[in-house]
Amino acid sequence: MKQSRSSRPAAGRPTKEQQAARQAQLLSAALDDFLEHGFDQASVEGIAAKVGMSKRTIYARYDDKAALFRAAIRQAADNYTIPAEDLSKAETDNLRTTLLNVAHLRIANLSRPETIKLQRVLTAQSYHFPDLFTDAFSRSMAPTIAFLEQQLTRHARTGAVTLLDPKQTATAFLSLVVGGPARVIVAGNPLHAKEIERHLEFTVDLFLNGIRTRQSQHV
Repeated sequence: MKQSRSSRPAAGRPTKEQQAARQAQLLSAALDDFLEHGFDQASVEGIAAKVGMSKRTIYARYDDKAALFRAAIRQAADNYTIPAEDLSKAETDNLRTTLLNVAHLRIANLSRPETIKLQRVLTAQSYHFPDLFTDAFSRSMAPTIAFLEQQLTRHARTGAVTLLDPKQTATAFLSLVVGGPARVIVAGNPLHAKEIERHLEFTVDLFLNGIRTRQSQHV
């Protein structure tokens, strides 16, 4: 039985998947342009030309250049987020091992070209959009912080560690362990694997020494 003409997709009409791919392509190209030219010098016309879209099409989706910029940052921040399934695989019975696994995930994520680009754009445009850094951090880091909170709380219940504020402790962990390498990586300076490992082991142990109870030495 032939499919009725009305039930067929219109000729040439993109599928939802194709539309989503084009949207992702637009926002990625926009982020590149904002990084290359800065917010003030970047233009919607230039971004449109890079992806083969009309300026009208872009303005139909975003009210102005600032809205396009914010959408590009949100997409990059979402791509910067460590998936829940990867965090789940990092969990072990030993807290030190779990923390090292999470730290390695963060460093690997930070080293991706897309993540470096995001960090550089946020740094360069922070005076234009002071709220964006906080928003991007919250969007991308929330799953990791929640996972760390869960792990720290679980070990605190056994008496292995002492916590006053699990969320603040998890945030402090990431700042201590990952913050230094992150700044070096975003600046474009390479870090060797042995150097990273030495830093992670030292800072994870330093962190644990600060929260570990005296009677517990094996977390």
